[in-house]
Amino acid sequence: MKEILAAIWSYRHFIVSSIKNDLRARFARSKLGALWMILQPLAQVAIYALVMARIMAAKLPGIDNRYAYVIYLMAGMIAWSLFAEVVTRSMAMFVDSGNLMKKMAFPRVCLPIIIGGSCLVNNLLLLLTAAGLFLVLGQPLSLAMLWLPVLIGINLAFALGIGLILGVLNVFVRDVAQVMTVVLQLWFWFTPIVYMASILPDGLRAVLEFNPMMHMAVAFQDVLLYRRIPHDILGLGIIAVAAIILLLFSLTLFRRASPEMVDVL
Repeated sequence: MKEILAAIWSYRHFIVSSIKNDLRARFARSKLGALWMILQPLAQVAIYALVMARIMAAKLPGIDNRYAYVIYLMAGMIAWSLFAEVVTRSMAMFVDSGNLMKKMAFPRVCLPIIIGGSCLVNNLLLLLTAAGLFLVLGQPLSLAMLWLPVLIGINLAFALGIGLILGVLNVFVRDVAQVMTVVLQLWFWFTPIVYMASILPDGLRAVLEFNPMMHMAVAFQDVLLYRRIPHDILGLGIIAVAAIILLLFSLTLFRRASPEMVDVL
């Protein structure tokens, strides 16, 4: 672990410059540029809000805001978008960077750091935009938002742990990325983002308790909609521990598989 941390520190300038280049490359030929990072999730929120707002608005008792469901939806999407983007991009990072890994000598562990950093910038821009929209919609900011760095950190670590494992497996079995695309779609609908967990039967709600992203989405909704600290601290603590375990396991798997990965790529 010390070697990995030392390598990351030694190549910190390479990581920062790679994140900047990644952000530029993604929108190099786009006239709207980085605005697409914000417009895409906001468009998704708008579609769900138009379809579901009247049905779900009454399911949020205690919130005196006609746009409560929109805020609820955006809070959950902020949590989900970071997780889904990190996992999706991590699955393909070694395959997409095969030529770079063969031609350049650099610590391979920099790749997930670059992916995570790029996705984090995207998510922070989305969060800042959402905060501005909340003010426009009559939702004041609160001190509870000081919890956001903690929630984002746990979410990012959890996503990187899963993404790095899948990225290694995808080098050897390319079906992994295809299967996970479907899994992520199902995972989204098993997370209370578009709907509220309270409308579900008790049995199904008990099953959803085992979904880590449910606890993450609810924590973001607590902070951004209800303007309170996350009520499920125990659940967040379990996710944080799981994220650390996943990261340690994924790094161990990555170190052992790294020599073979270069040969396969």
